Amino acid sequence: MPHLMTNPWRGTGIGCDAPVPAHDAQPVLDLLRRCPAYAATPLLEARDVAQAAEVAEVWIKDERSRMGLGSFKALGATYAIAREAVAAGGDLPHALRDRVFVTASAGNHGLSVAAGAALFGARAIIYLAETVPDGFADRLRAKGAEVVVEGPDYEASMVAAATAAETHGWTLLSDSSWPGYIDLPYRVMEGYLALAAEVTSQIPAPPSHILLQAGVGGLAGAAAALFRATWPETQIIVVEPEAAPALIDSIRAGHVVDTTGPVSTMGRLDCKTPSLIALNGLARDADQFVTLSDAEAAAGIATLAACGLRTSASGGAGLAALLAGLELGPEATVLAILSEGPTDG
Repeated sequence: MPHLMTNPWRGTGIGCDAPVPAHDAQPVLDLLRRCPAYAATPLLEARDVAQAAEVAEVWIKDERSRMGLGSFKALGATYAIAREAVAAGGDLPHALRDRVFVTASAGNHGLSVAAGAALFGARAIIYLAETVPDGFADRLRAKGAEVVVEGPDYEASMVAAATAAETHGWTLLSDSSWPGYIDLPYRVMEGYLALAAEVTSQIPAPPSHILLQAGVGGLAGAAAALFRATWPETQIIVVEPEAAPALIDSIRAGHVVDTTGPVSTMGRLDCKTPSLIALNGLARDADQFVTLSDAEAAAGIATLAACGLRTSASGGAGLAALLAGLELGPEATVLAILSEGPTDG
């Protein structure tokens, strides 16, 4: 059964030297609606999953078709780059022709940077760790990105990307934030508000519980900010890999903590340091934090596949925690996010 911890900072936060996530989705929706690829993703009622989890209802926000990229992360970097293009003015398809965006990626964020850069005439350079499958590098190149493989893990590839940005005068576009690097990741997180806003217009009634999986915490922090503002009484539970409890350890400590641990099969969530903005927001907005083992994740995604909901260990982690025995009660109505399609990791 997943290990559950109640958030002692709920409602007050821990006061990190960073903003809390935005919760107004309207500017995001206004800009994204100018993008031909943007469309709301479906909200599914999953009766089979509810029966397996012994709860009343399960609603799943299905991000597997998002903007043709197969993940919620299509919203974040695309929105951040679109803001830069609008600010630059002129002909939007060529507004950023002199700009280079660089990032590190363990998965889908890199695709979003590549797609966003291509929309506005910019270059994208994506740093990958040596553990990232070759097939993902091929997908990035197909989107027009240049790929650099450097470092044994995500953290090392991010250091390499940041160093390259500083050396060459490129724009670092990470989906995480740290002291001195706030503005662009704040906009990436803001882009994820579109997903949460869509849910509030799709679901027939407020859920009793929301499960949000987290790596650095960008999606969880953004979604929790909007959901908390919309549904004050709903319980928000954040799910992390047992091997990378960056948020839960930081919540315990009351400040950012760098964690260590083995590589998790939840590769997109296997992040050892939380985003400062996300930690600031989740300390205020989340009710509980849960860690999930690789074995529990594997069992959960097998159940989801049997219900016709194929995903990865990362994409189904929130639902896997529910299926692993979270005791929410037979009357619970649960919202979770299927954040990506089936992939390696």
